[in-house]
Amino acid sequence: MQGRSLKKPWGGRFSQETDGLVEVFTQSVHCDVRLYKEDIKGSIVHCEMLMRQGIIRSEEGDKIIQALLEIEREIEEGAFIPDPALEDIHMNIEARLIEKVGPVGGKLHTARSRNDQVVLDERLYLREEVRAVVEGIRHLQKSLVVRAREHLDSLLPGFTHLQHAQPVRLAFYLLAYVEMLERDRERFMDSLKRVNVCPLGAGALAGTPLPIDRDWVAKKLGFPRVSPNAMDTVSDRDFILEFLANAAITMIHLSRMAEELVVWSSPEFSFVELPDSYCTGSSIMPQKKNPDVAELVRGKTGRAVGNLVSLLVVVKGLPLAYNRDLQEDKEALFDTVDTLKMSLRVMAGMYEKVYFKVQEMEKRAKEGFTNATDLADYLVKKGVPFRDAHKMVGELVAYALDKEEPLEDLPLEEMKMVCPMVEEDVYEILELRHGVDGRGSYGGTAKNQVEERLEVWEEQLKNA
Repeated sequence: MQGRSLKKPWGGRFSQETDGLVEVFTQSVHCDVRLYKEDIKGSIVHCEMLMRQGIIRSEEGDKIIQALLEIEREIEEGAFIPDPALEDIHMNIEARLIEKVGPVGGKLHTARSRNDQVVLDERLYLREEVRAVVEGIRHLQKSLVVRAREHLDSLLPGFTHLQHAQPVRLAFYLLAYVEMLERDRERFMDSLKRVNVCPLGAGALAGTPLPIDRDWVAKKLGFPRVSPNAMDTVSDRDFILEFLANAAITMIHLSRMAEELVVWSSPEFSFVELPDSYCTGSSIMPQKKNPDVAELVRGKTGRAVGNLVSLLVVVKGLPLAYNRDLQEDKEALFDTVDTLKMSLRVMAGMYEKVYFKVQEMEKRAKEGFTNATDLADYLVKKGVPFRDAHKMVGELVAYALDKEEPLEDLPLEEMKMVCPMVEEDVYEILELRHGVDGRGSYGGTAKNQVEERLEVWEEQLKNA
């Protein structure tokens, strides 16, 4: 009985070699090779546990651990190139181990399966990547807070339905993104509770009769908890789905931020000048300065959302316990990790260097009758029911539109024709900064509110 399949760790049952096309189709080493550090780390601790429990002899375990450390160096130095015929990084490392130490290397797989081995590697990997993503979010938040401090007194129009609504502070606008990102950070941090669970020892799906110590392994690997059901353990990818969902939400937030930079940098808005170092030109139109980096963040959001949907579809119909479909989790995971981390970095870089055209912003903040609500609130303070005040101001806006004048330029006598209770003090109310600073409710755009929240964020991010 000859054939390549018989050289595989699972080849004893088979009498025919694996078809070459099948080897290409089933291999995942092209992407899961990046788990080699986690695989070796988990294997070393597993080996130490086997020694500690007397399942393998100390001299055998020491030999295995030394060889694993050598394999790690070989991979890092490019001396060991994984073979796709061995399907994945786990089997490649095991095969190389047996090459180095002989049959004793086969003892490493005692009391574990590729099923719990793979999910261990993913949990170790994702635990660190979640922390890296949180650092990226913090970096972007810091960039926004710095710019908010610079522009505490800069005004621009706030929008609803992309129509001028009410004037706000630019710092208020930027801090809205900071709050948005904080929800993202909290989601990722909370997800660590479900990522940080030790699966090793679950075996293929039902545990092992050997006297292993799962609690010792968990403690050694920094896991606060051990998974309680072996069947659930090897088929669970909820922790990856949760990461992909959190990442998709964060990417959607970055996409919204990027969209505003694209719109704001257009001549029609002219609110910002993007840094040359974050833009590209046109191959045919020499005058063009395109916001390609922001557009790519917006575009790459589709990949993150697609990766979530892809894994949801993979998992939705799987019976317990492990199924090979789950091999498809890694490309979605790795792509989203890379996309999100890079997107956070480039967005922070853009916001650190973007030039805000504050004079143009303030000029535009006066357009579109953004002080109309202030006039309605003024009438309410005079005792007018809000709905009546709303109607009066709407009629006055229509009148001002016909005259092609802003509200604040209308003579008092003309205002009184529609709103009889207005007095000379109305012009103070209609002044731009008065209106902005009048919105002093908690969470509002008044200077004292924005400055107070800005100080909270500066303190919170000081040592983050």
